[in-house]
Amino acid sequence: MTVKVLIVDDSAFFRRRLTEIINADPRLEVIASAADGVEAVELVSRYRPDVITMDLEMPLLDGIGAVKKIMRRRPTPVLMLSTWTTDGAKATLEALDAGAMDFLPKRFEDLAQDKASARQKLCDRINFLATHSNPEKHKSIIKTSAPPVSGTPPEKQKIELVVIGTSTGGPVALQNVLSQLPAEFPFPILLLQHMPATFTPSFAERLNSQCRIKIKEAQQNDSLKPGVAYLAPGGQQLLLKGRRGQLYLQVEAGAENATYRPCIDVTLESVAQICPAQTLTVILTGMGADGCDGAIKMHQKGSTVWAQDQQSSTIYGMPMAVAKAGVADKILSLAEIGKLLTALK
Repeated sequence: MTVKVLIVDDSAFFRRRLTEIINADPRLEVIASAADGVEAVELVSRYRPDVITMDLEMPLLDGIGAVKKIMRRRPTPVLMLSTWTTDGAKATLEALDAGAMDFLPKRFEDLAQDKASARQKLCDRINFLATHSNPEKHKSIIKTSAPPVSGTPPEKQKIELVVIGTSTGGPVALQNVLSQLPAEFPFPILLLQHMPATFTPSFAERLNSQCRIKIKEAQQNDSLKPGVAYLAPGGQQLLLKGRRGQLYLQVEAGAENATYRPCIDVTLESVAQICPAQTLTVILTGMGADGCDGAIKMHQKGSTVWAQDQQSSTIYGMPMAVAKAGVADKILSLAEIGKLLTALK
């Protein structure tokens, strides 16, 4: 059975181009296209697509407004196609907050070095969202409160650092977890979110406005301070340096052929050299397995490892890999993760 795709874009040229690319993949079929958000909402009800590709700027009703209406009426996986500019980043983050699942650049050449690879990545992402995501679940965790939860914070060692890694579904998941933390949270936090360079400054600013702790994009030689979360810059690798009590961050380009920049495994590798037993490692929603190798190494060196559960994950890939590796000390919902983090002392 082919994946049914609805294309939403005010550019007739872009609608045609997307249709050509998607229909060339035997797994996918474009069933309809819309030129604005109002038409998109109507076509979702009429054709019941499996995945929607959504433009941001459109007449009558923009992409954010369309996503909100679609999620209220018939939750469907939405892939935002946006410009990778500061304004595009802010609008895309709003769309994710409204219920969109994921995003890709509107310029396909930003996806890969050659056009064939770019087309393949687009089609793979659409197919993955159709077969692995749960929009109802994603919608339900955008605004949630922490219920009473049984369990205790880590007991292996006194925690001095928290590292949280995530990918698809991560912006909403991080907002959910970090907004539960008190302003006086006693430890620094490293945040690893797969995200392009133009998005991370806006994402850090957005999180900082939504949370009581301070959240900033990590900079070269930042000294780690309690109650501050440092977001890895997009397109860079984030490394922990120094020694216990005098920890600081190093930001570097890393290998050009790296699959992820930032890469959770790369950061955890650096943490494992300095203070693994004093670090709480948390792996949240995301496709793939980034963070698994790092979590295994951290666990072997005494780190406590938490993984998000399947029920609350937008994409149960990264946390599933950690759980299957047998190194998750706790498998928790987002609400439980935030609740237990607030109990750390």
